[in-house]
Amino acid sequence: MTGDKTYNVLFLCTGNSARSIMAEAILDRAGAGRFKAFSAGSMPRGEIHPYAADLLSNANYGVGTLRSKSWDEFAAADAPVMDFVFTVCDDAANEICPVWPGQPMTAHWGVPDPALVEGTEAEKRLAFADAFRMLNTRISIFVNLPIQGLDKLSLQKRLDDIAESGRTPETT
Repeated sequence: MTGDKTYNVLFLCTGNSARSIMAEAILDRAGAGRFKAFSAGSMPRGEIHPYAADLLSNANYGVGTLRSKSWDEFAAADAPVMDFVFTVCDDAANEICPVWPGQPMTAHWGVPDPALVEGTEAEKRLAFADAFRMLNTRISIFVNLPIQGLDKLSLQKRLDDIAESGRTPETT
């Protein structure tokens, strides 16, 4: 792998409305051109969750190009070849994924679904903020990995270890 390579990264979640969308936005910013982020779902909801959109907008992330879409788009012959595929919800991790062209490295970075939280609006928005924080922590670690300097086995171990980063006590 060369130092000037741009790595394509796909974040998967069932609905592609919150966690995977937030991960896409975070990596596009944190990746500083070294990474191109995408997101998709096995059963996309067709829209970004309003709380996810609000959180991203309030943190000055561009949301104009983000959209909820099917993972089938990335299994098509003309799709970008992925270098990494990360599942961010337990449902998607347990589903039979399409065969991704290029044999990308994969890992499961499960994050509790903030859209399932019940309670006051403040409690729901806090759940989205917690999910964002976990994803941001993991992605920050990921973008700082010496990818070119690691063999495939070492890189896979590091990707798997990232799943434990940013967890709160109640999610471990």
